[in-house]
Amino acid sequence: MKIDDEFNLEHLLFKQRKCRTCGKTKDLLTDYYLIRKDRGKYPSSYAYECKSCTKKRVINTRKNGSTIYWEYPDW
Repeated sequence: MKIDDEFNLEHLLFKQRKCRTCGKTKDLLTDYYLIRKDRGKYPSSYAYECKSCTKKRVINTRKNGSTIYWEYPDW
């Protein structure tokens, strides 16, 4: 009996993740942004906020004008 027969690599990787904003469980590969492209397709390379929540957050912050504009200090 081999361990390879009992476990697959897919069993060890997370396929679903719970969004930290809306709390819904969604598919990791299609519903989350890849934030660390240099690390490959590991689960730790994906964001904890789903794509739809990220889009809503960005749109709302830009509409409200809450973007912080940095200015060089006048010494």
